[in-house]
Parts: sequence; structure tokens; C-alpha cells
Amino acid sequence: MHILGIETSCDETGVAIVKDGHTIVAHRVASQAELHSRYGGVFPEVAARQHVLTILPLIRDVLDEAGAQVQDMDAIAVTYGPGLVGSLLVGVNVAKGLAWAAQRPLIPVNHLEGHIYSNWVRPPDAGEDWQPPPFPTLVLIVSGGHTELVLMRDHGLYQRLGGTLDDAAGEAFDKVARVLGLGYPGGPAIQKAAERGDPHRFSFPSPRQPGFNFSFSGLKTAVLRQVQMLEREAGIRTDLKRRMVPVGASALDPQTIADLAAAFQKAVVDGLVQATRDAVEATGARHVCVCGGVAANALLRREMKAHMPVPVSIPPLFLCMDNGVMIASAGYYTWQRGIQAGWDLDVDASLMLPTQE
Repeated sequence: MHILGIETSCDETGVAIVKDGHTIVAHRVASQAELHSRYGGVFPEVAARQHVLTILPLIRDVLDEAGAQVQDMDAIAVTYGPGLVGSLLVGVNVAKGLAWAAQRPLIPVNHLEGHIYSNWVRPPDAGEDWQPPPFPTLVLIVSGGHTELVLMRDHGLYQRLGGTLDDAAGEAFDKVARVLGLGYPGGPAIQKAAERGDPHRFSFPSPRQPGFNFSFSGLKTAVLRQVQMLEREAGIRTDLKRRMVPVGASALDPQTIADLAAAFQKAVVDGLVQATRDAVEATGARHVCVCGGVAANALLRREMKAHMPVPVSIPPLFLCMDNGVMIASAGYYTWQRGIQAGWDLDVDASLMLPTQE
């Protein structure tokens, strides 16, 4: 079964064709990171307009790569939430048009389920013995908008164990990167700076909260206060409401910036790893899946694999970011559960993962 997946929830336009939920036939992603870097974050209206310009050429490229036409697809899958309303509307309306014209089923996909199913896609370098994760599996969704621990008992059966009480981990990376003058997106910028930093020079509070919850607000504020204190000690006048610094404009020396980045990154990763390990022991999960943009962080990938008592799956870097592959894969399993959208499908910017308590 071949599914065309379309992803436009934020600032990446993703299109892909996936066979039977596992095998990538063709895929393309158009990133807007450089476009939004001047704003220090995603500018919603600009993102939506860029999707309009990009999506049809991207679909043509993917179909050409696969040597196929829309009529050759068994279904069209599209993200309908959560995300930015304007961006979501572009993808949903294009998917409706394609599905209607080709008379193919329209499959609605939850963006969070898309990230989860990135672990069900066969990596390009996987051997013949590759198998998808077994159930029950513990899923850590960690991205710019979400940080959640979910026990997955079967396809479509989720139990939410905990999550962030305020900011998501990816959002904290972006905000701390602004404070340090490292630019956008914050995740790669923090990681690059941290490579030459001492993670033990500064001590920041853990984001771990009671149960399997997290709070990143206090952590990013602690970094801000540390930066302000260091600047005052150096006799540097700074804005007490400091929230954004132009790239490279921090008055602190490069080594101090690197040490701050390393200490912040360590605090985030330690909290995520500890909570995930405790959740495995509490639930008896047989496997751990990590997904979302922050899953691309090298330290998190190493620490997860080093400290879990069960096998760990983390997608290749290109599948951690928003992409059409994960939507096509999730669409396959959504279709297998008998779910199909009508032509009245609308977007849902605040869509939640359908969990059972």
C-alpha cells in the first residue's frame, strides 16, 4: 500500500511516499529555518505563505522521484493538527484537492502520532533483521511544542504518563539560545556551542517534576539570571527584561557562553533520561522510542541508549524534524484502524494525542 504523506504543521514543508508504513519510496523536505532566523522564531504568516509557494513543486518532485502519479497512490495522508492554523490549512486543502481529484481516501493524521511513527519507518541503513518496536513501548515525544511520556500498548492505544507543565524542551532550547546570542533554531546552536563547553562549571535546576512531569520554565529563567549576574560582575550593563540577543552579540566571552550552553543541555538531558528510565521500570515497557526535533540532540541520543534497561529506538536525524515520511507512516496505521476523513476535514491547532488515562 502506497501512501502520499503531507506535513505543513509549522515551518517545514514535507512530502513523502511510504510503502506499507515502513519503506520510504521518495521524500522531500523544504525547510524555512533560514527564512525565520531573522525573527528569532517562526513567523506564522510568513510560514503559511512559504508553504503555498513550496508545496506543489515539492509534491511534483516526490512523484517524479517515485515515477508515479497521484492516481497510483492508495491514499493521501495529511497533518490536520496540532500546529499553526495557517500552515495546517495549506496542507489540508492541498491534500483534499489531490484526494478528490484522484478519488482516493483522505487520511487525517495527528502530528504527534506522526512523530511517534517515525520509529516505525525502516532506516535507510537498517539490516534485514530490522523489526518495528514491540508493545508495550514507552514513547518520549520531545519537540519545540511538546514534551510528553506516553505508554503505547498497541497501534492507536496511548496512555499519557506525564509531560511538561509549561514550556516544551525544544522551546526552552530556543529561548536559551536567544539569551546566549546563539541564534535560531536553538537546538543545533546550543549543541554546537556545548561541544566546547564544560557542563560542570554551572549548576542549573533539573526540569524533572513529581511523577513523570517536567518544567522547563524555571530552568531557562535560571540561565537568564546566571547570564545577568555574570554581566553585572563584569561591569556590563544589560536589559533586565532580556529575552533576545542578536546572534554573536552577547558581551560574555565565548568560553563562558559554551559552558552555559553545556550546563543547560546537560540539565535538560539528565531530566529527560531519568524520567524515561523511571517510567520504564514503573510500567514494564519492553522498548523505548524517542521522537521529535529534540531527539536529534547528540547528547540525548547517547544518554538514552546508555542508561535505558530496555532497547531504544531513535529515528535518523532527517526523521526527527517535521517530515512527510512520518505522516505517511502514521497514515498507514490510521487507515488500518478504519479511520478516514470526509471532505469537511478541518484543522485543529490544539489537537491532543488521543490518550487513555
